[in-house]
Amino acid sequence: MAVPYSNCFQIPKVNSKSRLFSSSNGICTRVSSVKALHLEAKVDPLLDSVKWDDKGLAVAIAQNVDTGAVLMQGFVNREALSKTISSRKATFYSRSRSTLWTKGETSMNFINVCDVFIDCDRDSIIYLGKPDGPTCHTGAETCYFTSVTEDANELEVDGNKVALTTLYSLESTITKRKEESSETTGKPSWTKRLLLDEKLLCSKIREEADELCRTLEENEDTSRTASEMADVLYHSMVLLSRKGVKIEDVLEVLRLRFSQSGLEEKKARRQS
Repeated sequence: MAVPYSNCFQIPKVNSKSRLFSSSNGICTRVSSVKALHLEAKVDPLLDSVKWDDKGLAVAIAQNVDTGAVLMQGFVNREALSKTISSRKATFYSRSRSTLWTKGETSMNFINVCDVFIDCDRDSIIYLGKPDGPTCHTGAETCYFTSVTEDANELEVDGNKVALTTLYSLESTITKRKEESSETTGKPSWTKRLLLDEKLLCSKIREEADELCRTLEENEDTSRTASEMADVLYHSMVLLSRKGVKIEDVLEVLRLRFSQSGLEEKKARRQS
């Protein structure tokens, strides 16, 4: 089960580098009024250092903290960035309406900001956060789902066709095979066979995990280790699909463990 994201942000630590604020594990907590004032005093000089354009704006990109997906791009002014830091909700500046707007204020699909980064030229910003739901007004996960390299006739709005990195492309392919698993025409793919045969799937995960360990025990080449790890990942992701668990859920659990020692995490698991 993925950990709910209702508890946002640890008390952020402000530093003098490119991160406007940070939390040790990407989780958030409420900031007291005294600490909020302290934070504001620290943030003001950093806001001054941003290279705003002649209209007082800078580009801001929202990115999913777990998947790495680029969710959307907008513009921010000093007030929008300050509000994002204080509210922990991605806030932008509307050039057409000349007003601030918070992503999710209408749809309730907020982007809960875990961290803010400024680039090396200090003229563009990243909101690193966890979305409550689809980001795009079309209902797509992100606003980036149109590939310019494919046939123009196929470039229609499709919420399932997003700019995926390698891991999520694999997850998407496995999901498609799962949807097709009820079809009996032709010889089934290896992924379909695994999805349909629980014993085969579990035996392959154990087999690949053992082969991965042997690359260490037998001092095999590093390329062999990478290859065996790829096999472990693939077969494990098929199991996740069989169980209805997304890789994003796994990454979220890992992120939420960042501030815990391994012993503390195991103890917490035994108590739950």
